[in-house]
Amino acid sequence: MPAVVLFGAQWGDEGKGKATDLLGDQVDYVVRYQGGNNAGHTVVIGDQKYALHLLPTGVLSPNVIPVIGNGVVIDPGVLLSEIEGLEARGVSSERLLISANAHLIMPHHKAIDKVSERYLGKARIGTTGRGIGPAYGDKIYRMGIRVQDLLDPGILQKKIEVALNEKNQILTKIYNRRGLDPAQVLEEYLGYAERLRPHIADTSLILNRALDEGKVVLLEGGQGNLLDIDHGTYPFVTSSSPTSGGACTGAGIPPTRLTRVIGILKAYTTRVGSGPFPTELDDEMGEWLRTTGGEYGVTTGRNRRCGWFDAVIARYATRINGVTDFFLTKLDVLSGLERIPVCVAYEVDGVRHDEIPMTQTDFHHATPVYEEFPGWQEDISGAKSFEDLPANARAYVKALEEMSGAPISAIGVGPGRTETLQLRPLI
Repeated sequence: MPAVVLFGAQWGDEGKGKATDLLGDQVDYVVRYQGGNNAGHTVVIGDQKYALHLLPTGVLSPNVIPVIGNGVVIDPGVLLSEIEGLEARGVSSERLLISANAHLIMPHHKAIDKVSERYLGKARIGTTGRGIGPAYGDKIYRMGIRVQDLLDPGILQKKIEVALNEKNQILTKIYNRRGLDPAQVLEEYLGYAERLRPHIADTSLILNRALDEGKVVLLEGGQGNLLDIDHGTYPFVTSSSPTSGGACTGAGIPPTRLTRVIGILKAYTTRVGSGPFPTELDDEMGEWLRTTGGEYGVTTGRNRRCGWFDAVIARYATRINGVTDFFLTKLDVLSGLERIPVCVAYEVDGVRHDEIPMTQTDFHHATPVYEEFPGWQEDISGAKSFEDLPANARAYVKALEEMSGAPISAIGVGPGRTETLQLRPLI
């Protein structure tokens, strides 16, 4: 049975939560496979809006088992706060499974993240300051602290002491900040241990056995393709791999298990944080897209930078991830426009590029080559089928599909749970 990857095909914030929720009734497990609480998903159910940061979207579906995979870095305080917030609204997290191999975000990670970003000044990357990058750094540096360490107080104490022996030197001698007390950190995290213990499991084993039994597993990424540590707009990226390849390593599932790779595309383009953005609109139209589309970060509340749809990065997502289907979100936001430009290529120093330029320098200097499409005036939020859309909206979708290199199998025509057109089965 299938393991299905759902990932952001742009810079994140494409509406992955809505897509995951749409598929929730058709799957048995939903797995968050990378990132930390620097990402967020918004799901609208009826008149209720849920903002999720660490918890997989499947937690909102009563018959789904939500899983936090080994590729995630977890701030236990944030996770428990999120669980409590949902429970206060009648949503249980009792079924939640957490990989014993996932790494923990520690107080020193957050302290170093915030102070180092300020120290960089104009060269800052634009991190959320939540400790995600330093936590992944320690993971690679092989001095990270994992969820399973919460189950062994002796090991946890030793690892905290070893980590702070170095990190306190950095905080005090380089950044002139106060060091952290190992005893206080240990006490705090032992408190988390008791509350998280029932959820900690060998999730890779559970997921592979579930697939053997014919269960459907949905792998849910945070951020987006162009924020991937290897394939994104480095260094303005996240510290993990939101790609379909990252789904395998971040969940402990082999590539041979994957049957569908669904990329989420917004009908225009947004990004949060610093870095290149060829189609960015730093004008009244950009503000119109931001206001009309409600483009404010779920996790940070920061204004999202807005621009026209970029077919070059959509093709890139298809190539890097092996996209089998696209889910196009927020088509309704474009209603009312007379003309809708789409970036079909870039120009760099007079040379046309139909694919993303190889070097960071060229991508920074890329200017979009636009093709314009006629807009539509009708409200499309009530559409129940593709044929219900205005002719110009249908033509716009078909053009994006052709330029992106994979079929558009679902379309979001409004924020609500039911405001989605499914053109083809996704599972």
